[in-house]
Amino acid sequence: MAHYAENKKIYFNYEILEKYEAGIELLGVEVKSVRNGRMSLEGAFIIVRGGEVFLINANVESYQVNNMPKDYDSLRNKKLLLTKKEIGKLTDSEKNKSLTIVPVSVYNKGRKIKVEIALVKGKRKLDKRETIKRREIDREIRREIKTN
Repeated sequence: MAHYAENKKIYFNYEILEKYEAGIELLGVEVKSVRNGRMSLEGAFIIVRGGEVFLINANVESYQVNNMPKDYDSLRNKKLLLTKKEIGKLTDSEKNKSLTIVPVSVYNKGRKIKVEIALVKGKRKLDKRETIKRREIDREIRREIKTN
């Protein structure tokens, strides 16, 4: 299983409550581009509208610039494929203003390209400081173990 794109800031900025695996609708040239690692989830988010789930602001760079259609938009909205039950859960949780749905990573499962999405709650500044402090302590412990 190869990871094509990952949003590492999710773990620092948000507290993850639930994770889901979703398929993604891509054009043929987008699939080639994603497999070459030319996708970015920076600033991407997910919305639920009309019983459908969409990935917004995920940048898929063009595979071959000269062969791309003139009207190709690298930031176009991409539809995510989930079950009705999962969409229902996401719809209910989206109504809660303190929760957000964000993409965590893009990877392959067999020949399919999947997106791992998470229902998250934003961390406060104090929580972020605790995360930084914990990371620093772990780093110091690893250094001590390595030198001894």
